Amino acid sequence: MALRRSLYPSVIEALDALLRSLISYEQKHQMSSDEFYERYLAGELEDSREFVEWAGDYQHYMELKKEMEKKLKVSS
Repeated sequence: MALRRSLYPSVIEALDALLRSLISYEQKHQMSSDEFYERYLAGELEDSREFVEWAGDYQHYMELKKEMEKKLKVSS
């Protein structure tokens, strides 16, 4: 799916789209994105297009999540 933040008017909408994508991958492959990412980085999984996109979506999700947490911490 490889979502780009610039396609969404807000970080919340980008996070929502990424979460939907991650949930779809998790249901299809019967593993959490955390588990998938650890196994992918360890070289236990193939470099198929789908797995590369899943890894990219997961990385993007984690970056946006950290950004949101940082903003919430500063504003409180």
